[in-house]
Amino acid sequence: MLLGALAATCASCGWAAGMMIAHAPARQLGAFEFTRIQLLTSGFTMGMLAAIFGYWQSVSWDEWPAFLFSILVGVILGNLAMVECLRRCTPRETELIISLKAPIVALLAYLYLGETLPLSDMIGGSVVLAGIALAVTSGKNREQSAPKGHTGAVILFGGLAALSQGIGFLALKPAMLAGSEPIALSAIRLLGAAFVVSLIALWPFPNTREKATLTPALLLRTTTPGLIGYCISTTLLLYAFAHIEAGIAAVLGSLSPVLILPMAWIVEGRRPSLQASLGAFLSVFGCAIIVLC
Repeated sequence: MLLGALAATCASCGWAAGMMIAHAPARQLGAFEFTRIQLLTSGFTMGMLAAIFGYWQSVSWDEWPAFLFSILVGVILGNLAMVECLRRCTPRETELIISLKAPIVALLAYLYLGETLPLSDMIGGSVVLAGIALAVTSGKNREQSAPKGHTGAVILFGGLAALSQGIGFLALKPAMLAGSEPIALSAIRLLGAAFVVSLIALWPFPNTREKATLTPALLLRTTTPGLIGYCISTTLLLYAFAHIEAGIAAVLGSLSPVLILPMAWIVEGRRPSLQASLGAFLSVFGCAIIVLC
């Protein structure tokens, strides 16, 4: 329980850092090209790691329909929707909407996997989500740059990202329970998604072309959050899904909006407001309820 909770929390740390780095290059390159570059570099990295450590032998290939579903829905659709949401609003607002995947995963895990949560976990999860909402809606901590799109589009893309990413992770739980290693599953997801996206890129659609010249500096700022998010955070969250209830893993894996606050304070000098600090405290308190009760 403790290791699974720690893995999910560390995954949130990685996504928070990656979200801060990804904001600018995602708006420069566009959703498709930004995602394609990240998938190619991260997929190659995870594939090499799985080969080096011999994790390919652990994969339960009978679960290939779940792999395909997780690739198409969880990775491609989920991440394209997330980047489109990120291009239209701030990183913190994007994380707030995507944190809705926690109750979605908990409900689907109950309906399709028969997982039930103890009362203490449900209370702790609710406290965490309340803390996230309180922290992110703090007026002082909102970025000054206004969203580029309508509120409806932001909610649409953010909600689609939350649903897609949540069920994409949940679909792999049977494979993990059968003994498949998280690193190998991450490699399958990324390599499969990179292949599909590269095929789509062959068609001359306007939305599949980069919106800015890809300089070495821009390439570095694009690949870095991909390696952090896809390679490290995704693998950690898959480990958490395999060892604790899916709903709790999703809640602890949604702490990015809270964890962005101290990062923004350190990197950008934006001190969290009292409301944001209270939200962070509530989230930590909720995590303590989940882990200790």
